[in-house]
Amino acid sequence: MIRFKLTQQWSVAGKADFELNDVFFNALDAIQTTGSVRAAAMQLKVSYRHLWGLVSRWADMTGSPLVLLERGRGARLTPFGERLLWVNKRIGARLHPLLEGVASEVELELRSMVTTDDTVVRIQASHGFAVELLHEALGERSIAHEMKYVGSQAALESISRNECDLAGFHVPEGAFQPMALRVYAAWLMQPGYVLIELAIRQQGLMAAAGNPKRIRRLKDLAAPGIRFVNRQPSAGTRLIFDMLLAKDGMNSKQIEGYDTIEYTHSAVAAFVASGMADVGFGIETGAQRFGLHFIPILEERYYFLCRKELLESPRMVAILETLRDRKFQEKVNRLPGYRVVKCGSVNSIEKIFPGLKSRRKAKR
Repeated sequence: MIRFKLTQQWSVAGKADFELNDVFFNALDAIQTTGSVRAAAMQLKVSYRHLWGLVSRWADMTGSPLVLLERGRGARLTPFGERLLWVNKRIGARLHPLLEGVASEVELELRSMVTTDDTVVRIQASHGFAVELLHEALGERSIAHEMKYVGSQAALESISRNECDLAGFHVPEGAFQPMALRVYAAWLMQPGYVLIELAIRQQGLMAAAGNPKRIRRLKDLAAPGIRFVNRQPSAGTRLIFDMLLAKDGMNSKQIEGYDTIEYTHSAVAAFVASGMADVGFGIETGAQRFGLHFIPILEERYYFLCRKELLESPRMVAILETLRDRKFQEKVNRLPGYRVVKCGSVNSIEKIFPGLKSRRKAKR
């Protein structure tokens, strides 16, 4: 079955047949990374003349120079070129989960026209890089599924309404676990569900490259001039961040930018990397991919909630096989801040969270 990948593309108003596409932004990124048009051309496997011609044409079309050549110092992006590149990265980080979800829907719609098999695993999950890898692996194995990225609480609510088959959410380790479980208890205490483990991951503060504001701990976020970018209220990461604030006796009003939100770890990292904020809170992988300074705070486990009756279905068996595959687990382990311990293992909720057992019995 054909797999679709949707990408973003800019068009410039009033400029016929002119688009800012991957070729354009890859060129800017290569010049910024290498500090040389010649080195960028070699990296992109095009001639110097060809690349410089494209850059010059794009500068004419956008109405502003994009690259400055300096004798003896190579090349660098102009402030306009640098800002354009970071805006594209920020938009890409924000749109990527949405475009993945739309592509998944299109694939299933077309698949329904060529096969009578309508067995599809519906996944709603809190965004994470291991989840992205799972989505890719399932596609490579032609396992019919639909992936939607939502907050942890929204995913758990969806599975309780039978709107999905797997609900991805994450729970902090240690002292914060009971507090998080109180929020999730209403969904986890329903009978007939099991937990499937994915990975352990590191959450922390993502500060600008080089950490120029010298941020070392949560309380530093209240210092004058520190701009923060947050996650949306339904996100599990937002829940953890609010618990950390409460532990340190901090009020959200002390933090400039607390109400500025992005919807994924990548989007938060891109927002900080583009200079729009000094720090955010999220997964180490996002910080690493955008060249940010990372201050680890806590570890958490990522789970999928699933109805027990679905475990023997062919599609779910295939998903469990994917999770237990050594190559898949190696890819997850290579993600900064991630580690695989019991990926693909299935356990009862009581075994994973024994503190919920007495409450579940009392409810009955």
